[in-house]
Amino acid sequence: MKIQSNHASLLIKLSTLNFLLVFSASQDFDFFYFVQQWPGSYCDTKQSCCYPITGKPASNFGIHGLWPNRNNGSYPSDCDSSNPFDASNISDLRSEMQSEWPTLSCPSNDGLTFWSHEWDKHGTCSESVLDQHEYFATTLSLKNQINLLHALESAGIQPNGEKYSLSSIKSAIIGASGLTPWIQCNNDSFGNSQLYQIYLCVDSSASGFIECPVFPYGHCDSSIEFPSF
Repeated sequence: MKIQSNHASLLIKLSTLNFLLVFSASQDFDFFYFVQQWPGSYCDTKQSCCYPITGKPASNFGIHGLWPNRNNGSYPSDCDSSNPFDASNISDLRSEMQSEWPTLSCPSNDGLTFWSHEWDKHGTCSESVLDQHEYFATTLSLKNQINLLHALESAGIQPNGEKYSLSSIKSAIIGASGLTPWIQCNNDSFGNSQLYQIYLCVDSSASGFIECPVFPYGHCDSSIEFPSF
């Protein structure tokens, strides 16, 4: 009986330790990057793109993800393999996600692989704040709070293939949101720098936008293209 009791006690301790490790990892961040991408720039590269099986997405910024990050510039990832993505958890969000969080990777697909990757790599690291449904619902809500395309177009910055100064793009977003963005560029099929992704920051409870404590590494030219889609 004593051996069984010791064995049971050991299992409880190991289970508790595992829980604490997962919980600790899921809290190991200071803020979120909320990242949106311009589909025209994703597609206008040598790699090209594929539209989702639901058809060509709207000509608008699409969500890339909500990513826990640390103030020192590092970030946690793949924090809990015991809680994989389950599409049934977001069945009520599916239609909105296909519109606001579309996949452009090839071959054409329904988006589940993309969303699964975002949850497994990033979402599991915020489990202390957001469960799986909340993670996606909160991200969708954040997109609705700031209309990036409207902010740019209101400042005369149109997705028409023309070049615009990086400073004017930042100023347009600051003027509309009061927040300083980080702009990520990629290169089109001719090697020209173009507006690719826009980063804004969210507090560690995912309750609202904040000024970014730190920006990622990277560089854009002083003048960049805003391609059509």
